[in-house]
Amino acid sequence: MNYFAVKPKKFLGQHFLTDLSITSRIADTVDACPGLPILEVGPGMGVMTQFLVRKARPLKVVEIDFESVAYLRRTYPELEDSIIEDDFLKMHLERTFGGSPFVLTGNYPYNISSQIFFKMLEYKELIPCCTGMIQKEVAERMAAGPGSKTYGILSVLIQAWYNVEYLFTVEPGVFNPPPKVRSAVIRLTRNSTASLGCDEKLFRRLVKTTFNQRRKTLRNNIRPLLVQLEGDFTTLLADPIMSKRPEQLSVQDFIDLTLRIQKSLP
Repeated sequence: MNYFAVKPKKFLGQHFLTDLSITSRIADTVDACPGLPILEVGPGMGVMTQFLVRKARPLKVVEIDFESVAYLRRTYPELEDSIIEDDFLKMHLERTFGGSPFVLTGNYPYNISSQIFFKMLEYKELIPCCTGMIQKEVAERMAAGPGSKTYGILSVLIQAWYNVEYLFTVEPGVFNPPPKVRSAVIRLTRNSTASLGCDEKLFRRLVKTTFNQRRKTLRNNIRPLLVQLEGDFTTLLADPIMSKRPEQLSVQDFIDLTLRIQKSLP
């Protein structure tokens, strides 16, 4: 395969893998979710696609770069009807496989990787499994537990619905062009949670509000949110938990706190 057939575009966050052994390992991460169709995001020149087509299950690829799309159509004529030229972040994923669940995978564009996972959360009932490669620091944030400096918004919102596995690290030298950061391969598998049992919109708002000022205690960083909600939070603000910082709270702690805020609303 000619790795220079498509020039990587910086504005799209493209870094093409050139090590086929690593690419094969990434493709094999979908084997933990057998039988399901696969949607690959950002296939570029299909270096990972060539391994995914061997999985003997439905495969679609979504690519925004017209040059890469043209290359894929030339190289993989069997995927002609399965190449989606679109922006993944704007797609209606319920239409991808006729409303059926699927595995999401890819060597994700680094400049939108967090947005990809927030999109995944919107479609969590359709995506029981998500694998792929992202920046190492983003992978560490996703997998981090309470008390860690890297534990934050992405950690809580994803771990509420998925089990996160940090699989392995990938060094910059196996890419064209080499990124300035190390990369990592992760796998997310839906947990057994069917419902958080609280107002999920308020839960997300609470998590984002508290971590936006993570150095402050909950008592201080939560006040603007409580003022907007116009409830009686006197008892809640006096609770010892309010002396903690957000990174000290587990996912369940955030759920419990959301419920307590709900109960204090007028």
